[in-house]
Amino acid sequence: MNALLIFALFLAAFCMVGNRLSRSMITAPQIFLALGVVFSQAGVVPGHLAHEALHMVAEITLVVLLFLDAAKIDVRQLRSRFVWPARMLLIGLPLCLVIGTGAAFGVMPALGLAGAALVAAILAPTDAALGQPVVSNPAMPDRPRQALIVESGLNDGLALPLILMLVGLSAPVGGAPDNGWLMFTFWQLTLGPAVGVGAGLIAGRALIWAKQTGWTSDTYEGIAALAIAGVSYMAATEIGGNGFIAAFTAGLAFGAVVRGRCAFVYEFTESEGQLLSWASFFLMGLVLVPEALAHLTWQMAVMILISLFVVRPLAIWLSLIGTDAQPITRLFFGWFGPRGLATALFALLVVEKLDPEFGHTVLMIAVNAVWISALLHGVTAAPGAAWYARRMQAAGQSAETTPHHDDAITGPREMDGTKL
Repeated sequence: MNALLIFALFLAAFCMVGNRLSRSMITAPQIFLALGVVFSQAGVVPGHLAHEALHMVAEITLVVLLFLDAAKIDVRQLRSRFVWPARMLLIGLPLCLVIGTGAAFGVMPALGLAGAALVAAILAPTDAALGQPVVSNPAMPDRPRQALIVESGLNDGLALPLILMLVGLSAPVGGAPDNGWLMFTFWQLTLGPAVGVGAGLIAGRALIWAKQTGWTSDTYEGIAALAIAGVSYMAATEIGGNGFIAAFTAGLAFGAVVRGRCAFVYEFTESEGQLLSWASFFLMGLVLVPEALAHLTWQMAVMILISLFVVRPLAIWLSLIGTDAQPITRLFFGWFGPRGLATALFALLVVEKLDPEFGHTVLMIAVNAVWISALLHGVTAAPGAAWYARRMQAAGQSAETTPHHDDAITGPREMDGTKL
């Protein structure tokens, strides 16, 4: 039977029971990764076509999800309650890299110090899609949900320049750019946000004007949003900026302009983003997971488990010291940092720039981390989110759900899915 026909039938069947599965310990990434492995073992898709599709679909998916996640963030609320994601990004992410480098070098000394740092950087970004029941649970307090969305949206863009710099130190095939890694990083981190904010503001205002004048309608809003995400990514890349950061900042600016005025944008792009994400995990299972399983060593497994159970939880705990985050929130944030599309995509981006043997090892570590994370975070996402929400509700008006003199929000706020 035609492979596309089988996939379409499976996709339709999954959507029929998707709402029921979303409340269970079975997640969409788990299912589509497993389906990809089944297709691979059956040999129903030509290998070269699957490899080409994976690179393209994974990159498009990451751009769209970054834009969409950012567009959902309430920037006004974030400005007054930004401490947690800022700490996790500015302190927690570097700590993940430092602690992760030590762990990777200790378990796999053959990587070398620079290679261990590269692996730690690739394993640092998180993907909210693998813990979707956490960020989509209406019982979850709004502030923790926003913090996780912001962190997972920004940490991959912030980690990418460092990853590219470390490639130049880790058994590279070619040399560093002529202008050096310092200037390269500077332009990546400045041009990307500049392009993204500009594109998001201009596009948002243009869309509002077109809607008010009757030149557009709900039918076209979602398509426009997807196009804006692509424009911001490609424009930033063309001038030497970071396309992923550009997509995220474009979403922030776009969402700030259209929030409450173009609701169909979110309804449309949510469905398209989900479909792209499922396709990416399916292709990953089809192309990469079988080979990664065959090359999984006990050293790789130990290093991945340390990354999941020790490196991130410890880094996040330390980064939130001195804030109003309760111990339960620190533990919750530390665990729910799934490794997903960004980890796999970054490994795919750098593997061709590395010595073949070393590059293959890095790719196998990344892919094994993704499926292990999909399994562990998937089975704990729904029950973990429900448990955390119950604990927070039982605690009542804690320091995490009430405004402080230096952390207040004027006007109505949303908490636990209800407007106060």
